Amino acid sequence: MTQQNSPINPQHNYDVLIIGSGGAGLSLALKLADKDFIRIGVLSKFALTEGSTFYAQGGISAVFDEQDSLESHIEDTLISGAGLCDPEIVRLTVSKGRQSIEWLRGQGVNFTEERTENGTRQLHLHREGGHSHRRIVHTADATGKAVSLSLIERAREHANIDLLENHNVVELITAKKLGESAQRIRGAYVLDTAVGNIKAIAAKIVVLATGGASKVYLYSTNPHISTGDGIAQAWRAGCRVGNMEFMQFHPTCLYHPSARSFLISEAVRGEGGRLILPDGSGFMQRYDERLELAPRDIVARAIDSEIKKHGIDCVYLDISHKTKDFIQQHFPTIYQQCLALDIDISKQPIPVVPAAHYTCGGIMTDSHARTDIPGLYAIGEVACTGLHGANRMASNSLLECLVFAERANEDIRRIIDTLPEPTALPPWDESQVSDSDEEVVIAHNWDELRRFMWDYVGIVRTNKRLSRAMRRLELLKEEIAEYYGSFRVTSDLLELRSLVTVAELIIRCAQQRKESRGLHYTRDYPETDDSRPPQNTVLTPDNYHP
Repeated sequence: MTQQNSPINPQHNYDVLIIGSGGAGLSLALKLADKDFIRIGVLSKFALTEGSTFYAQGGISAVFDEQDSLESHIEDTLISGAGLCDPEIVRLTVSKGRQSIEWLRGQGVNFTEERTENGTRQLHLHREGGHSHRRIVHTADATGKAVSLSLIERAREHANIDLLENHNVVELITAKKLGESAQRIRGAYVLDTAVGNIKAIAAKIVVLATGGASKVYLYSTNPHISTGDGIAQAWRAGCRVGNMEFMQFHPTCLYHPSARSFLISEAVRGEGGRLILPDGSGFMQRYDERLELAPRDIVARAIDSEIKKHGIDCVYLDISHKTKDFIQQHFPTIYQQCLALDIDISKQPIPVVPAAHYTCGGIMTDSHARTDIPGLYAIGEVACTGLHGANRMASNSLLECLVFAERANEDIRRIIDTLPEPTALPPWDESQVSDSDEEVVIAHNWDELRRFMWDYVGIVRTNKRLSRAMRRLELLKEEIAEYYGSFRVTSDLLELRSLVTVAELIIRCAQQRKESRGLHYTRDYPETDDSRPPQNTVLTPDNYHP
């Protein structure tokens, strides 16, 4: 059911408050929902379908092929992570692949199948960059949409799940903020954007499932909501954050003025798509022996290098050597989207550029998705679990959502009965603020931030660029803090505040890493430092209370 509009500053209580309605958040809600007495609230910043899960094309990695193995999946993941993956977390996650796919099938997700030589049907598997075998389970080229719609439909069937759309978290509420001695999560202040009211929502458990922060960059494949809200909220509440320098740029975003965020799935390269220059010549042989199937960081840097070297706007991805029937069967969404822009991919190559795609770092969590604050969990892209290391391997992200939703489910069920009922929270104080008469400030600051992050903290970095970005960031922080303290909050202001926090975390992490590793490439330290064991970059806030 959907929560109806309520009076100003009402008190809402839940056993579990899940912030985010993508694959991670909805999976956890459904896993908890069969425990009838648990009251679950799921917050969605805008519509339920506006998260990154809905727009995911490729699929979910899991071992189904007889020629494949868990050990191979583990090895591929560790190689892609460039020495920073936690081997135990990788093994845990990969070992749950088949189980996670079967759970999704039980929720009504129909994955693409193929007929075998003996007439039986089996899952059709794609191969993507970094994978040594075909192991990507998918629903054509719109896997995320199929997963998202199925989970939403199932969630609507449960009376103990409230789906609250257009609810944007302003701030997490902790026991320390309320003057209590022992640290614990107490709930959150939430802006109901439909009516403009801020609610105090109390909960025994709060779960951050808000996704990543790729909209901190000018060009991104992500939906507009990916502004790093959960990472910023957890940081301000006192949680450690790690590995934020590892921002993944997807190599192939459609280059067209009418489709700046449309992703061309890695599966296109997995099925034989070639990267070429305007003259039709290939170039990946100059960068990696795996050619188009090299990990994303290598392919993205190669494209960036060729664009700058030749002074061109984009490179091209060519799948036109495949038959039209093959292309329409395997990539119907991509085919139709490009055709609508007068690009027939069965006859001509696709113009592509790299774009910010995935946040490999995030809130530090343990193997049960617990953060540094008791009662606060983080699952999905918002978390730094140790799975991805310095570079996420393709299609491991939705798998991580599913596995850590289950891990959080197990831990929450273990402790939920021992926790006291949520207590009343003080209402949000707006007595010292007024309505803004300078909304243009938000738009200008938003644009400036994303532009200098793209220019100075993008695919290739230098010490000078990072310092320049930090100087500009400090000025923006002051302006935004003053604005936040003077005017009533809006969704645009909340997102800008999150982006500024996330940008600072990215820059600080990048400045600390004196080497190039995975997704972090700097001209000042172009080699990987193998003189000591690889280290994660962990930032600790001033209000950290372990």
